[in-house]
Formats: sequence, structure tokens, C-alpha cells
Amino acid sequence: MANTNLRRTLAALALVSLCGCTVGPDYNRPAVETPPAFKEMDGWRAASPRDVSSEQWWTIYEDPLLDELEKQVEISNQNLKAAEAAYRQSVAVVGEARAAFYPTVDANASALRANAGSKGAGSRAVVSVSTGASWEIDVWGKIRRSVESEVAGAQASAADLAAAKLSAQSLLAVQYFQLRVDDELERLLNETADAYEVSLKISVNRYNAGTAARSDVAGAQTQLESTRAQAIAVGVQRAQLEHAIAVLIGKPPSQFSIAKAPLSLDVPVVPPGLPSALLERRPDVAAAERRVASANAQIGVAEAAYYPDITLTASYGFIGSALDNLIRAQNAVWSVGPQLAETVFDGGLRGSQVEAARAAYDQSVANYRQTVLTSFQQVEDELAALRILEQQAEVQDRAVTAARETERLTVNQYKAGTVAYTAVIVAQAQALQNRETALNILESRFGASISLIQALGGGWNATELPAP
Repeated sequence: MANTNLRRTLAALALVSLCGCTVGPDYNRPAVETPPAFKEMDGWRAASPRDVSSEQWWTIYEDPLLDELEKQVEISNQNLKAAEAAYRQSVAVVGEARAAFYPTVDANASALRANAGSKGAGSRAVVSVSTGASWEIDVWGKIRRSVESEVAGAQASAADLAAAKLSAQSLLAVQYFQLRVDDELERLLNETADAYEVSLKISVNRYNAGTAARSDVAGAQTQLESTRAQAIAVGVQRAQLEHAIAVLIGKPPSQFSIAKAPLSLDVPVVPPGLPSALLERRPDVAAAERRVASANAQIGVAEAAYYPDITLTASYGFIGSALDNLIRAQNAVWSVGPQLAETVFDGGLRGSQVEAARAAYDQSVANYRQTVLTSFQQVEDELAALRILEQQAEVQDRAVTAARETERLTVNQYKAGTVAYTAVIVAQAQALQNRETALNILESRFGASISLIQALGGGWNATELPAP
């Protein structure tokens, strides 16, 4: 009979739960203004852009060592491990929220000795064994909204992990090309120092022949040693970049080194696509949107507090004076029934909680829209930088050519005795300065290229978010 009543009660309350409503607003993605095209696309050359890999965007630079280093970031970077642990934690929280859909079952056993009550009767043992269950019926959708919120939060955490990975990979690429530019700068300075050494020999020979002043020799010596010192100084930044890359791939700097190598002068052209694609391709935008969904569900959780909590409780057990004959029908005890709990007065607590939830939602919407606006700005910035830097590089290359020609002519004029050595020093300094400027522009172009790929979301896409 007890089991029959229990089944009937469970069935009735389950029906109530199924027929219940879900309070709070249903989620709709907030509208954002999306421009029809990128403004800074105007003036771009009709080049043949390289495709960015959906998984390994850095392969666009066609550098085998960079490919190898980037793969190690995902495996060994400690910041990514922390982000991955945060994601697993958010998934566990979803499990915690979903557990509220199911009954809580517990078991109890006790034994005590009680006084019989009559004089001289002594005491007797009382043994009890029972199991109980309680189940909160989600009539108003409070649990459903809680799960909805936590699922969206876990998806936001997954997008955060993707954003952290993209950031670490982008930083590695930037530092790698900075290191390669340092290699080029050191090579340039050493090459220039070799040329200055030849100039010094010319000055010494002319001085020994009595056709040049001692100041010419001193000037040539100063220029040579100064350039050698600059070449040595490059090693400081190169070493620091090497150490930074080691940390990014999760290795102690003492156990990692990168051999010097020339830098490719080819900066790849990256296709930016359509502006609306940023809403799907940028993990930080996806994370912000998922936090809006989470905040929206929390409004329903707060509004559900206005309605009574309905909980079904049931227990079944045995109580008797002896353990050996405890499990018998005459010793059975049971109870089953619903409980209704409603707050009559709370001093405006629930109203304030609903208002707070709505304010949190409005904040998350504003953050989402700001993230989208920032993403458009970053793409426009890097498109402009790449376009302008390419133009600057072309002009600077012409300046380098002209400066080197000036240097060659001035050295020949000095050999012929038609100009003072100060003219040689000035011409050589200008030639070196222009070549250094060209290298700096190249470094900026690589940096802008990487930043554009990062601004476009790399090869990531919102379809990679875990399903609810």
C-alpha cells in the first residue's frame, strides 16, 4: 500500500512539473550594429591572399621552426593549462546545477538505549534503519534557468580558453619575428662594421701617405667601434625574447635556445572577410555573448523566488528493539508527501534580487556590444597599419638604395681626395640608419599581420563551442 501511494504521489507531482512554466525572459541574442564592409579595405591591392588554416593559422608564414614552437604552446603553456582547468571547473558546475533535477536519497541507521519508564523495568535497545528521499519539483523553471545559466557560463569559459590560446600563440609569433629581426639587425651591423673596417684602413693608408689628417683615422675608428658595440647590444633583447618564447612553450629558459637564421622578407596578405564574420570568429565576442545568455537566465532564477517551492519527501524504514528481527513488516515505518514553502514577507529582498539580475544582464549586453565594437576597431587598425606600412616600406626601400649609392660615391670621392672624411661618416651613418629603419618597418608589418589574424579570430569559429 505504501509503495502504491508513493508511486501515485510521484506521478502526480511529475505531471505538475511537466505542466509547469519557466519564469523569466527567454534568451535572444542582443542586436549589434554591423558595418557592411571594412573602411580600411579601400586602397588594398588585389593580391592573391593566403588562406588561414582553421587550426594552425601560423602556417601562413611558412616557417617550420615557428610551426614547431606554436604547437608546443597548446601543450605546455601554463596559462593555457590554468584556463583549461577553469573550463573544466565550469563544466563541473553545470553538473552541480543539473543534479538538482534529481531526487536526493540518503540512508540512516541508529541504535540507542532508552529507559522503559516503569520502576525497575530498566532500559531497552531501540534500533532503526531508514532511507529517505527529497525532490524539489521544478514547477517554475528555477532549476532549468539555473542550468541554462551555468551551461552558457561553461560555453563562455570554453571561449575564454580559445581566446587565451589565440593570445598566447599570437604573442609567440610576434616575439619570434622580433627575434628574427634582431638576427637581421645584428647581421646588418656586423656587415656594416666590416665595411667601416675597410674605410678605416683607407684612412690609415692616407694618413701614412700624408694625404689625410689624424682626425680622419680617429673618426673612422670611432664609427667602427660604435657599430661593433651596437651589434653586441642587440644580443640583450634577443636573449630576452628567447627567454620569453621559452616560457610561452612551457620550458625553462636555460633549456631552450633558437639558432640564428635569416628572416623572410615576405609578409603574407591576409583575407579579412566580411565584418559580420567577426561575431562568429572571435572567441572573446563569443564569450561575451554567452555571458549575456547566462545573465538572462539568472533573471528567471531570481523571478522564480516569487513562487512557492514544492518539494516531495519520502522515507521508508524499520524500527525495533532487536537487530536480528528488525526487517519485518510489523516494524516498517514510512511517510510520503509534498511540502510547500512560500516566503510571505522579505522586506523587498526578492524584488531587489530581480532588479540586480536585470542590471547584471544590461551590463553584460553593454559589455558584449563594446567587445564587438572593439573587434571592429582592431581589424580596421591593423588593415590600415598593413596598408600604410606597405606604402612606407616601398618608399623606404628607395631611400635605402639612394643612401647606399650616396655612401659609395662619397667613399670614392674621399679616395680621390675631393671631400673630407666627415662627408664619408655622414653618408655611412645615413645609409645605416635607413637600413635600420627598413628593418623596423618590416618588423611592424609582421606584427600588424599577426595582429590582424588575431583580430579576425585566427582560425577559430563559434561552432567549436561545446554543445549544451
